[in-house]
Amino acid sequence: MAGKPVRPVNAIDQTRRMLSLVTYLKERPGARVEDVARAFGISEDELVSDLDVLPMCGTSFRGGDLLDIDTDGERIWWHNPAALAAEAAEPLRLAADEATALLVAARAVSTLPGLRESDRQALLRATAKVETAAGEAAGASSRLSVTFESEGGVFADVDRAIAERRRLWIRYYSPARDEVTEREIDPIRLVSVGHTYVEAWCRRSEARRTFRLDRVAEIKILDEPSAPPEIELRDLSEALVQPAAEDPEVVVEVGPGGRWVAEYYPHDSADELPDGGLRITLRTPDPASLRRLALRLGRDGRIVSPPDLADSARQAAREALTAYDGIEAARTTRVVEADASGPHAAHTAPDGPGDGPE
Repeated sequence: MAGKPVRPVNAIDQTRRMLSLVTYLKERPGARVEDVARAFGISEDELVSDLDVLPMCGTSFRGGDLLDIDTDGERIWWHNPAALAAEAAEPLRLAADEATALLVAARAVSTLPGLRESDRQALLRATAKVETAAGEAAGASSRLSVTFESEGGVFADVDRAIAERRRLWIRYYSPARDEVTEREIDPIRLVSVGHTYVEAWCRRSEARRTFRLDRVAEIKILDEPSAPPEIELRDLSEALVQPAAEDPEVVVEVGPGGRWVAEYYPHDSADELPDGGLRITLRTPDPASLRRLALRLGRDGRIVSPPDLADSARQAAREALTAYDGIEAARTTRVVEADASGPHAAHTAPDGPGDGPE
């Protein structure tokens, strides 16, 4: 089939993409294969591979509950979308701990500053229905509470800026460079993938960037209107960070204990090594951020290229070891001093300069 070459896929990215694919196909009966592949940024071969897996998914293992999806090579047909419809689904059943967790989370979200009043009221109505359905199981949730810290205020400001189309000023901590920078950004949308992020046009770098809300040290809504350039929204089902073809290439070699890197980092290739490890080639707009990966891997991996990044990773490791040795030396000195000042110190201390160890 036509399309760009198939790239290595990890299980996490493929699962995210397939969950989005189900919704996409349900809304577009008879969708063209080439259009769907283009929308998800994958090759037609990768799409067909996903379609081969989807018929094994569903609400149960009974035949009528599995997804009935096929393709003739040009179009994709979903023959039983009603199998997943709300009216066909079995009533939701929650265990006591699930009901408690859901109610505590719902009450916490309803207290977020900046939440639109209509959304708050809808959430409270839904919470009341769950409480009624949960019965006695809802009692434990009333004795628990969750308080959101600074991220809640940042979320409210970002949400307001998006609604009012206004620019933001932020002080942002970048762990890759271990520095705080000031930026003006035009927010585009909020995204939740494990943490909450704002996708925005950064005026400092003149490029699209994604900022994690809990790393925003300070935020202000500016009077200037938000005016990001016309850009196509990315499908984030594959991953939050999606390297571009023009990004610098980095090669990392990992041992058997570092094979997890291929599961968590989008990459161009992952070649087997004789010792059971992998030689992974990937792209990133900020190669320096991979120094932290090298330190985390320790003896389970190393950066091979580019050479300057490999050198800086080794230097960072040496500095970390030096700092650790300094801490251990200071700790040992404190222990020795404590022993020397103990109750028996007068009997064990040397009598003169020539009586102690050199």
